[in-house]
Amino acid sequence: QVQLVESGGGLVQAGGSLRLSCAASGNTFSISSMGWFRQAPGKQRELVAAISSGGSTKYADSVKGRFTISRDNVKNTVYLQMNSLKPEDTAVYYCNGGGTISGSNYWIGSSWGQGTQVTVSS
Repeated sequence: QVQLVESGGGLVQAGGSLRLSCAASGNTFSISSMGWFRQAPGKQRELVAAISSGGSTKYADSVKGRFTISRDNVKNTVYLQMNSLKPEDTAVYYCNGGGTISGSNYWIGSSWGQGTQVTVSS
């Protein structure tokens, strides 16, 4: 099982940027698809972006054109660059590992990070 540690959250004004990082331990990182999820108060956890082991990506419609997911298989790290942030992006962001991308679907893996808070002020 992959162990995941997120970092990079914080408070930012609307229109600003943040970059989240998710550092993974374990020797299966390079062959795993990875995903970023978020959960706002009172809402269900939702997929934000995912990336396959080969670098193919998928995004939620609400973040397309603003967020970019990437990975560094040497550093065992996946990133989420978030630009043009909006107050509705406020949530706890979670990294998920060990997943699979099949067609248009991201199948959740068994590994979760502890979450990092992102707050966007208006």
